[in-house]
Amino acid sequence: MKTKILADRAEMEAVIARCPYCLVGLTDDEGAPYVIPMNFAYADGIIYLHSGPEGSKVRFAEQRPRVCITFCEGHELVWMHAQMACSYSMKARSVMCRGSVRRLTDLAEKRRALDLMMRHYTDTPCGYSDPAVRHVLVWEVKVEEMTGKSFGLLPSEV
Repeated sequence: MKTKILADRAEMEAVIARCPYCLVGLTDDEGAPYVIPMNFAYADGIIYLHSGPEGSKVRFAEQRPRVCITFCEGHELVWMHAQMACSYSMKARSVMCRGSVRRLTDLAEKRRALDLMMRHYTDTPCGYSDPAVRHVLVWEVKVEEMTGKSFGLLPSEV
């Protein structure tokens, strides 16, 4: 099976738009990887994430703000020869983004990010109380590097 680099940013952003969640890679207190699934929104080169105000991921991100965020879609088992194990692969597309988290504190910025998140998941208009907006943690990650791949392709698909 073949792998194709996704060079077009619009194509990578389309992959991101189809994903229901992302995997956020942080570094824990011992320097080990700490990867968690999170809801998100993406707009204009920025990934928005939200969380409760406390916990391990909050501590890790605020102490070491560099993150790697991965999106993956289209998982499909493919093969070239059904009886040959080494011809099996997973067909999918992935996008990896690197950047640093920044905690949003301005209520208007937080509302905008929360609106983007809700639009990613539903067309239903939503509102938020001021206490809820103050309490929720919202991060923005300006994408500094974005790479993508399409893998598990047949030779004719490359």
